[in-house]
Amino acid sequence: MIIPPKLNRGDKVALIATARHISKNELLPAIEVIHKWGLQIEYGENLFKIHNQFAGSEKERSNDLQKMLDNKSIKAVFCVRGGYGTVRIIDKIDFSFFLNNPKWIVGYSDITVLHNHINNFGIASLHASMPINFKDNTAKSLNSIYNCLFELQNNIACNPFPLNKFGVAKGEVVGGNLSVIYSLLGSASDINTKDKILFIEDLDEYLYHIDRMIFNLFRNKKFSSIKGLIVGGMTKMNDNKIPFGKNANEIIFEKTRHLNIPICFNFPSGHLDDNQSIVFGKESSLMVSEEIVELKQ
Repeated sequence: MIIPPKLNRGDKVALIATARHISKNELLPAIEVIHKWGLQIEYGENLFKIHNQFAGSEKERSNDLQKMLDNKSIKAVFCVRGGYGTVRIIDKIDFSFFLNNPKWIVGYSDITVLHNHINNFGIASLHASMPINFKDNTAKSLNSIYNCLFELQNNIACNPFPLNKFGVAKGEVVGGNLSVIYSLLGSASDINTKDKILFIEDLDEYLYHIDRMIFNLFRNKKFSSIKGLIVGGMTKMNDNKIPFGKNANEIIFEKTRHLNIPICFNFPSGHLDDNQSIVFGKESSLMVSEEIVELKQ
């Protein structure tokens, strides 16, 4: 796996939108943070365009991503927000230059499309909070972005959870948003989970949808050869008038409890203010014990 070069003060980074539209005012807090890190910002030409719910047309959004991937002076590409739309442009992108000049792709949620796609090229990426969220993120969340990009290392520790399965695993971390992973099955952006530590998180889904997606991943053997499972925030879940009978963590536990691997729940990554960064594709160590959960990267 290729790890993109670390950032240094004075480096230039890009802000683009691959999915939902955004305003300049919504970005101001993040711009301040990025400047404090000593970075220069180059804005996508179409960053503030609006086309229905999207940040411009598919051509405009794909052009912004393509230009930043092909610009050798850009050391990292920050996707400013998620929502929906990255899958509509992924097949329009030529990754030829990027493959020979890897750089950091930063984001989460809908950006799982990009993470999974480029992971199949053997290039690491950063699952991390996006500029739209910086104003609400904890200091620990923002520091984790800095640590991953400037230091190329970051350790995350969190409290134990009643459903955890104890153990130690080593391997590359892959994954992202459960709904997006599910939507990519069978495509060129489908993720390879063999001998990996799988991370999943989700937001605003019905519990029966979670059950359906977990069953689908199970039937597609995405859990059959993983070395560990990290379940991040399962945030703002919905239920029907007739209750499903289990919460999201219990649904996942029911289908994975038989696996002889470490499993942790309530990990601080995903649609959370304390959204801590995970390098996808980097060899990592996961320890789940009675006292603590630790991911070392």
